[in-house]
Amino acid sequence: MAYWLLKSEPDVFSWDDLVACGAAGEPWTGVRNHTAKLNLMAMKNGDRCFFYHSQAGKEIVGIAEVVREHYPDPTDAKGVFVCVDVRAVEPLPKPFTLAQAKADPALAKMSLVTSFRLSVQPVTAAEWAHICKASGLADA
Repeated sequence: MAYWLLKSEPDVFSWDDLVACGAAGEPWTGVRNHTAKLNLMAMKNGDRCFFYHSQAGKEIVGIAEVVREHYPDPTDAKGVFVCVDVRAVEPLPKPFTLAQAKADPALAKMSLVTSFRLSVQPVTAAEWAHICKASGLADA
């Protein structure tokens, strides 16, 4: 299993919106960056993703799961970009903020800290475990 971070502006599509989609999940559309596209293409069914509220909040608020691997993004008229489907798994007991990530030496090389504008980012297993523990999750 691989780990990822997906960013969304909560006033456009929030964690609660993903939860409301239920087990079927939601297509993660609208990505228009080629590096993020490559990350979407690398995702496999069952991979776990942190759900990050960008702009307002600037915090990881939940864990999502990839339920459909990449396919053409239906919102891309040119047919260049792809999307995956994700579903909500569980909220974090304590959201993990960008400020916490920046202040934590264990996360100094994390994409959230070094490539903060990228909307779909890889997360290492060590970063995943560290954030889950700091957020109050025993097993994730």
